[in-house]
Amino acid sequence: MQISDKGIALIKHHEGVRLKPYQDCVKLWTVGVGHLIGDGKSLPPEWNRVLTMEEVDGILRKDLARFEQGVSKFCPVQLTQGEFDALISFSFNLGLGVLQRSTLRQKILRNDKKGAAEEFTKYVRAGGKIIKGLVTRRNDEKQLFLGG
Repeated sequence: MQISDKGIALIKHHEGVRLKPYQDCVKLWTVGVGHLIGDGKSLPPEWNRVLTMEEVDGILRKDLARFEQGVSKFCPVQLTQGEFDALISFSFNLGLGVLQRSTLRQKILRNDKKGAAEEFTKYVRAGGKIIKGLVTRRNDEKQLFLGG
């Protein structure tokens, strides 16, 4: 299964799209839609430029392939497109390890889709504080998961 255009739009909306490399909140060099450049510690000269939207979309597609494989591996059950897209967005933001260890995944594997949807809203903290942007993102993912 692959993420849909709707899922990609959700990720771009919440991650943001940057055509020029920048240092993220932990000072790692990043570009496009949250793509880490190398190890993130330095900016290679070939990246010190403005990317086209086509380049950003290509990089994002390659990055998303890893998450598509991970979600398929960790949730080997029948998923709707919306459920799959929501899980890709969740994993893209938090990492596949979080999905693997989550109650969200356990509920999906037990076919408790309603319970799984409620789990999204538990992942709204960063640095111990509730972050408004994460609340919004998790609610959007929950709605997508539920078919909205």
